[in-house]
Amino acid sequence: MDPAAAASGGARTERPVRHGAVLAVTCLALATVVAAMASLNVALPDIARETHASQTDLSWIIAAYSLVFASLLLFAGTLGDRFGRRRALLGGLALFAAASLGATFTTHPGALIALRAVLGLAAAFVMPATLSTITSTFPREQRARAVSVWAAVAGASAVIGLLAAGAALEAWSWRSVFWLNVVLAGIALAGTLAVVPESAEPGRRGIDLVGAALTVVGLGALVYSVIEAPDHGWGAPRTLAGIGIGLVVLAGFVGWELRRTDPLLDPRLFRHPHLSAGALSVALQFFGFFGFTFVLMQYLQLVRGDSALVAAVSALPMAAVMIPSTRLSPVLTARFGARGPWVLGLLAVAAGLAVLALLDADSAYGHLLAGLLPLGAGMGLAMTPATAAITDTLPARLQNVGSAVNDLSRELGSALGIAVLSSVLASTYRSDLVVTGLPAPLAGTARSSLAAAYALGDPALIARARDAFVSGMQLALLAGAAAAVLAALAVAFLLRQRAGQGRPLAR
Repeated sequence: MDPAAAASGGARTERPVRHGAVLAVTCLALATVVAAMASLNVALPDIARETHASQTDLSWIIAAYSLVFASLLLFAGTLGDRFGRRRALLGGLALFAAASLGATFTTHPGALIALRAVLGLAAAFVMPATLSTITSTFPREQRARAVSVWAAVAGASAVIGLLAAGAALEAWSWRSVFWLNVVLAGIALAGTLAVVPESAEPGRRGIDLVGAALTVVGLGALVYSVIEAPDHGWGAPRTLAGIGIGLVVLAGFVGWELRRTDPLLDPRLFRHPHLSAGALSVALQFFGFFGFTFVLMQYLQLVRGDSALVAAVSALPMAAVMIPSTRLSPVLTARFGARGPWVLGLLAVAAGLAVLALLDADSAYGHLLAGLLPLGAGMGLAMTPATAAITDTLPARLQNVGSAVNDLSRELGSALGIAVLSSVLASTYRSDLVVTGLPAPLAGTARSSLAAAYALGDPALIARARDAFVSGMQLALLAGAAAAVLAALAVAFLLRQRAGQGRPLAR
């Protein structure tokens, strides 16, 4: 039997596995769905102007993707493990291309939100299949290097997506971002057909429909309430009730999973400190990172007045340091242990976000660069040990679970980061914007978003709106920095045991 087939739970292949080609194709598929999460951020000002989307609408356009992505990751990963990861990649990429094509014809924010949700569904099948394909087809001695490449692509794709979208927006409308999705998904689909072997674990796990439903309802109620809080008030009964319902349902999910023999995700796994540290670190890193991306692209274009391409290029130094630091991380970990480089990376993320939180309307690019460099380097240093802590903790028979934990942590952190930080931004913007003397309809328009305030054409109002937006951005980025500090403290605590403790779970 082919070694790759044996590692994948018994699935057979008819030809030798070309590991380099498999890694390239799975990383392209990963880059496609990760870039889509971030690339649309650079088009938000154009979308707001053309579709008249409010700040809350913009939050939903971005968050709908991450919310559905996170909610269905475990369920989609289970289906892929049972019926075939290659099939999951093919179906997910085809749906991703189709939904992106549909989005190029939309003119209303509601339709765009719905199609972004469909994209999230497609991505939920693609992303877990990429990492579990790697861990099930690569020999153990090559797996760490392959995972480090996967982690580098996962981290850098967001910024590269921003750059590609910014370049496209120089010549075309925001719809070009979705055309980019179509092209990338099509190439990845062809590559999957050509080189990716099938791997599956048929019959080994049941399909937990109740657990999947609880995940969708719990996360949906929680994120919906957070995003809508600026419209209804953080202390409003509907906001508090929605957050409470979401938390209760998620607690019910944990209780349900504890009673099942084949859970979507066994909560008992988190008793292992290394796995818990990895999951928490990934979630809080991406909480800050994607919330920051949502805020930054609007700041650069609407406050500083940069074009879409200049805004995207401005963020490129972050990726330039993230990629080498991701590759350096395994070397530092092998020499000094995981705890030091990992915690240092998280503190660098916090420092970068704290520096960026000091930006104002007149800040020079050097100030922006001073925050982007530690942010990118810190993300690279912390990402690889966090991912390795999750996958290396689990035996070969549970590598699909490790992939699910890593992906869920990332997407859940992203969804909550976009929801929370965009909500902080919107709440502060609306409370700080002075609209005294404006008729009620115009005041409502100005409060809906900074792009809408610009459209009213009043220079004094625009100046006040810019200041209010910057205040919201500063508070949001400080919240992201606090999340990174919390992650560093948690990792330092969970990895405090000496060598020999916290060993991988029994095989």
